[in-house]
Amino acid sequence: MAQTTPPQRLYSLDALRGFDMFWIAGGEEIFHTLAKITGNSFWQTLSDQFEHPAWNGFHFYDLIFPLFLFMAGVATPYSVGRQLEKGVERKKLLWRVIRRGLVLVLLGLYYNNGAKLHAWDDIRWGSVLGRIGLAYMFANIIYLYTKQRGQIIWFAGLLIGYWLLLAFTSAPGFPHGDLTMEGNFASYIDRSILPGKLYLKIHDPEGLMSTIPAIGTALLGIQAGNLLKNSPLSGGAKSGRLALGGVISLVLALAWNTVFPINKNLWTSSFVLCVGGISLLLLALFYYVIDVWGYRKWAFFFSVIGMNSIFIYLSGHFINWKYMTDGFFAWVGQWIAAPWNAFAMVFCLLAVKWLVLYFLYRKKVFLRV
Repeated sequence: MAQTTPPQRLYSLDALRGFDMFWIAGGEEIFHTLAKITGNSFWQTLSDQFEHPAWNGFHFYDLIFPLFLFMAGVATPYSVGRQLEKGVERKKLLWRVIRRGLVLVLLGLYYNNGAKLHAWDDIRWGSVLGRIGLAYMFANIIYLYTKQRGQIIWFAGLLIGYWLLLAFTSAPGFPHGDLTMEGNFASYIDRSILPGKLYLKIHDPEGLMSTIPAIGTALLGIQAGNLLKNSPLSGGAKSGRLALGGVISLVLALAWNTVFPINKNLWTSSFVLCVGGISLLLLALFYYVIDVWGYRKWAFFFSVIGMNSIFIYLSGHFINWKYMTDGFFAWVGQWIAAPWNAFAMVFCLLAVKWLVLYFLYRKKVFLRV
């Protein structure tokens, strides 16, 4: 629905969200196209960072999804927390959080399956938006009914509990602790109880079981939001705390990786700490430069994207961006000789998307749930 911008926004959070969404709005095609045109190993290496690893390991592209979920957590003290301070009843906020979570689940179903009717077995229930909705919802329920210490205990408990669960169980016929796609317990449970189809037939990267540690990603964001909103420290000191937390998280992730591999498909506990550490470092940088130093102009490009992130994510289902781009800029592709015309058209596509978002920004129209 259309809403105006809420007051007292954390400007750096909008910019970081826009930086995150830029890559799936088409920014990754810059490196894919350069690698294809040049055949250069340097550009190919960068292009590979915008593809997910087959199973274990980490590429930059793995950060985009959990960074968005982390930022949803950061926003919680500024949204739900502010409502609590105003005296809004917890029960009312609880239903608001549940409603938002379920709406995101429904939007995820729409993103996966479109508006067409499908046979039950052809529906994919797991989705990026669905995971964000469920993880956001449960993390916010924890936030509503626990103090900060309780939230930290929940965070540690979810990560350690998930590790122990996968370490001492497996799919039938596999040894305990098997973490292959076929043998791990999380994928087995998803195959057993999730209706419809799984993304990889025997595994879904947005399955139910791996949503458990994803709640921890949102809780880590909530802790960062608590620091930024409630700490009496100076802005520079807050940035330093965030950066220190990011470094510690990365060190713990690398240590845990030796026994519980960093794996986005399973959203392993080491993966939570890895992407959480990078998210904390990015938030520290954006917050320090934008909100502490006050250098905002450079970030406006990203903020326009970040304030309509759900719109740009869903837009491919109801806007033919290629058709629109060709309508305005086909002459560019004709003017520039092959193969570099393909590279130029990537920027034309990004320009069209950004200008539509800028128009919505100027009209103060933002798609929210």
